Amino acid sequence: MALARGPYAGLNDVHLTEKLTAEGLPVSRATVQRILRAAGLASPRRRRPPRHRSRRPRRAQAGLLLQLDGSPYAWFGVTQPPCSLLAAIDDATGAVLAAGFRCEEDAAGYLGLLRTLGRTVGLPAAVYTDGHGIFVRNDPHWTVAEELQGTQEPTQVGRALQTLGIHHIVAQSPQAKGRIERLWGTFQDRLVAELRLAGITTPPAGDAFLATIFLPAFNAQFAVPPAVAASVYRPVPRGVDLERVCAFHYTRRVAADNTVRVEAVTLQLPPGPGRRSYVRAWADVVQCLDGSWRVFVAERLVATTPAPPNAGQLRARKRR
Repeated sequence: MALARGPYAGLNDVHLTEKLTAEGLPVSRATVQRILRAAGLASPRRRRPPRHRSRRPRRAQAGLLLQLDGSPYAWFGVTQPPCSLLAAIDDATGAVLAAGFRCEEDAAGYLGLLRTLGRTVGLPAAVYTDGHGIFVRNDPHWTVAEELQGTQEPTQVGRALQTLGIHHIVAQSPQAKGRIERLWGTFQDRLVAELRLAGITTPPAGDAFLATIFLPAFNAQFAVPPAVAASVYRPVPRGVDLERVCAFHYTRRVAADNTVRVEAVTLQLPPGPGRRSYVRAWADVVQCLDGSWRVFVAERLVATTPAPPNAGQLRARKRR
């Protein structure tokens, strides 16, 4: 009871039972429930009677489908500003393969997840997301070029998925993303408690805690083996620059003074071979996730600019 009212206050019955076992008190969940209820301590999570529903079967192999989503919550306690946790969960195993805290759910966070996946487990065959504007174009605005080609240009995340050859499936309802929606309920219960016990109150420290401590332990306890052992994760194709793909891209025409401009950012292009000028050439202006800039003309890197100090969290800028 001293532990339940002290350092482990707010943990649900199962989580508290696990912590007590780690403390050298191997008691059953039923015993924990009986003692807590006798002392007037209710579980922080109300258990509702199960309702009948049909669950979509898991995919047979790891890597066939990943669910991506974000959850805004007071992850670091009510005294800290709320933020969003973005995560990728494998549909076949339930393993959380990448996760990170962001000030808000944004494109840079999901591009970072894709980059982490490419560096660690590999690229999945498909991803499953909601219809958020980060993933799909929901606006009615069409440029002349888009009208001529018959399709709108993808979002920044959509472009990265296409470049990496990952099929994108859009869920039609929150219930369709049941696996990751249930994950948020578990994380809001367990992860919040573990962050508090570790004394972590900032997103950078939370990211390190997720990668090195929480996710390995969580996956070891809750992940299940796939029906088919062979994984279908693909390595990043040879010649594909993951830093360039998982970044923000803007198409701009080079000005008469050999500069390109993206909103308030102006980038100077140095002379090319033989003091060649790039005036009026189309450039692919790329902002990497570390805040630095790259400029490509005809697939040739012609300029780089380091990230400015105190740049803050990246955001998607206007495409045109």
